[in-house]
Amino acid sequence: MRPLDGITVLAFEHAVAAPVCTRHLADLGARVIKIERPGAGDFARGYDQRVNGLSSYFAWANRSKESLTLDIKHPDARPILDGLIERADVIVQNLAPGAAARLGLSYEALSPKHPRIVVCDVSGYGADGPYRDKKAYDLMVQAEAGLLAVTGTPDSMARAGFSAADTSAGMYAYSSVLAALLLRERTGKGSHIDVAMFETLAEWMGNPMYYTYGGQPPAPRTGAFHPSVVPYGPFPVGDGRTVMMGLQNEREWATFCREVIGNAALEKDPRFASNTLRTENRAALEALIGEVFRDLTADELEARLDRANLATARVNTPADLWQHPQLQARGRWREVASPVGPVASLLPPASNSAFEPRMDPIPALGEHTDGILAELGFDAPRIAALRAAQVV
Repeated sequence: MRPLDGITVLAFEHAVAAPVCTRHLADLGARVIKIERPGAGDFARGYDQRVNGLSSYFAWANRSKESLTLDIKHPDARPILDGLIERADVIVQNLAPGAAARLGLSYEALSPKHPRIVVCDVSGYGADGPYRDKKAYDLMVQAEAGLLAVTGTPDSMARAGFSAADTSAGMYAYSSVLAALLLRERTGKGSHIDVAMFETLAEWMGNPMYYTYGGQPPAPRTGAFHPSVVPYGPFPVGDGRTVMMGLQNEREWATFCREVIGNAALEKDPRFASNTLRTENRAALEALIGEVFRDLTADELEARLDRANLATARVNTPADLWQHPQLQARGRWREVASPVGPVASLLPPASNSAFEPRMDPIPALGEHTDGILAELGFDAPRIAALRAAQVV
């Protein structure tokens, strides 16, 4: 038995944020019915064709769902919507601001008749405020929330290498839905969740924000180096490769000086005697470290760091993750079916000893339309008529 077995989620979703939320709900056993536009579907289906013709975004965020095509603005769609809502526990939507309310899908419209319903609205900036109607593409929100300002090099800011705002919103929507379902078990009542991409990413920016507390200057952009912990980042070595390493405290600094650099006196050097001083004198310290590292190969340096029990890592590419030995050793890969054949898929993080996560197919557009309509009592001639009218 999975935690969300028996829970039905209606997903009026597109792109990334809401699909990430509902895919994780599906991992826990929820039945997720994804409502897609007839003929086109979720526009994330067309973002790329990297997975044997399937979009990489769609493959990641939509396994274990059922796809129902439905023109939710068509007048003949209302009986279908009403039948779906009658059976639903949760509605998740990231339509344009105000669209769900105009369609009668808001919590305020639904809760009088369906008091146990949980409605989760995912948007760029929230349900009100002066930014409510602003376009909120992921990169726009990364800029607005300050992530671009802290990512990159001194000369150039950089986008985070994945959809950080969409993903943060999806994960907070997911955890908020779980909390709302738990609350419903205690009170018998559903609730409304308002998730703003901007606010979720602002939360993740908590450390950089507090670093500027009281008007203090922000940390400089330092590329792949940590802006406020030194030494911490990628260091070139003598064989042309790069080793990532980092220290967290003064005990590790002393160990690094003795066992890696081979210069115990460096620990007490007045320029480097605390992390604050090492940060202020970063250039001088990194130059000293570089003099030692240029005589070592990557394997030799990693061996020293491992013997000293200090943090080190390889600088992998996304492609390297497919064969990463830790993922292989822990059996984290499964195959799921898809419209283009079997696709490798990672198990969701946080294994639970009580159940196996759901790992069902990635749906083709409208794959489950007829079956779902039949559940709602529509016979074959009526379904055919709905198709002819382009309702589904």
